[in-house]
Amino acid sequence: MMSKVLEPFHGSKIAILRHAEVLTLLRDDTPTIPFPNMWDLPGGGREGCESPFATVARELHEELAIKIDPSKIIHHRVYLNASALRVHFYVARWDNLSDAAIHLGDEGQAWTWMPIATFVTHEKAVPTFRERLHHAVNDLGITP
Repeated sequence: MMSKVLEPFHGSKIAILRHAEVLTLLRDDTPTIPFPNMWDLPGGGREGCESPFATVARELHEELAIKIDPSKIIHHRVYLNASALRVHFYVARWDNLSDAAIHLGDEGQAWTWMPIATFVTHEKAVPTFRERLHHAVNDLGITP
């Protein structure tokens, strides 16, 4: 039996929606990292031969101690980053995700539920993910 070959990709990000809010992370305030002290979405770079979903699920667990089932995904799109590498962007609907289930990992200063309308216009949110979430909610017909 032939195994499925995954196209190369750089990483995966996820916007978890709970009602009209999105789960966000405040990046570390370290000048050597991209977008220090800005609001971000969970996710990150691929490790080994991970699939795009495995990458985002691992990162979500590392960053916020959340285990996600693929059935929560309501949107998935592939983008090219500035280096022309593929990045996967997921949106999940999880209206019953409890705050008690979320625990900050080793990266980031804090997490919060932010109104979607605030995130997509926030000057301290990572611009790429502001734009991608804005497009996704429009595609999904969600009014922020």
